[in-house]
Amino acid sequence: MKFGIFDHLERRRDVGLTQQYQERLKLVAQADIAGFHCYHVAEHHHSPLCLAPNQGVYLAAVAQCTKHLLFGPLVYVLPLHHPVRLLEEISMVDHLSDGRFQIGIGRGTGGGQEFAMWGGNPEENNERFVETFEILMRGMTNDFLSYDGKFYQFRDLWMELRPKQTPHPPFWYAGNPVHAAEYGGNFICFGAVKDLPGLARSYLESWERHNREADPALPHVEQPLYGGRTSFYIAETDREAEERARKSYQAYSGNFAKPIPSGSSPQPRPAGPGTSIRPEPPISTPSLDGSPSSPVRRRRLENTSSDTWRTADAITWLRRFNGETSPTKRRRGRWRPAPPKLCPVSPTPSQPQSPPELEREELCPEKESRSTLKV
Repeated sequence: MKFGIFDHLERRRDVGLTQQYQERLKLVAQADIAGFHCYHVAEHHHSPLCLAPNQGVYLAAVAQCTKHLLFGPLVYVLPLHHPVRLLEEISMVDHLSDGRFQIGIGRGTGGGQEFAMWGGNPEENNERFVETFEILMRGMTNDFLSYDGKFYQFRDLWMELRPKQTPHPPFWYAGNPVHAAEYGGNFICFGAVKDLPGLARSYLESWERHNREADPALPHVEQPLYGGRTSFYIAETDREAEERARKSYQAYSGNFAKPIPSGSSPQPRPAGPGTSIRPEPPISTPSLDGSPSSPVRRRRLENTSSDTWRTADAITWLRRFNGETSPTKRRRGRWRPAPPKLCPVSPTPSQPQSPPELEREELCPEKESRSTLKV
């Protein structure tokens, strides 16, 4: 079992954007130290939902503040990107991270809503996805790139930049298990976790067919990863977890709307959550319970997320989660439980304080001149 983090990087209202970027990099550095497998970042535009619409720039910074953590977009909305620029970006970040970049690909939400906002024809969305994907594959596996398509035509472009990982970094696909296997990617389910077994069967059946066909124009993962996403809020009691999660969910849900001038027609809203949450019972499996001396309870919330907590809370909870579930410190191998290593109770809202500091060499080992990030 592997643990990862999916991040929208939503706008916080309590700090400026510069501080938010700094604090998020510190949080990702802590996830690296804790042994998480992968960190994924969404792509959305023109709303407070996503403050990393240019994922390559942000992930290049992530590369400098981590040592082992795999990371990548989930997803690149391919119709929004010029394929040659994307090839160069992928190659650069893969080398900057010493070969840890992952390529998430997708069509975007709502049949090309954001592509239409930029003046594109949403009816072209699927065709543009296919062309961009084909160009990525050719560019990463050939010295010269030639392509003659409906939207893009290239002839003998020298691929000076190539990814560090050969023949290319792993691909990821979210949402549709059959397409994930057809495009040779690992699979992430964004639905309810209870649906994962059936989706995993569909994915593996499609993956087996793809494996037998062995199309050289398509990527292929030898040991596919497939899993689900769920959100949970950690607090000292069930009541506190549910109360804070409800408030956070309201902010999260509101971030999907795209701001518009007064009197203008609403912009399309990306696919996302509704306006209510469905709390589930606290997780009570032995591997996730807190120790008797420091009980911890979690309230899981279907289809929820939150960027409204303080970074001090987030780092404390991340360390607590690590101590109790123990994502493997090795990036490959079987998960084994470890004794809990619980952190001190996080500060209350009336008593703000900084999160536990990371050692500078752990955060950015080759940036000795960089000041320690403050919260």
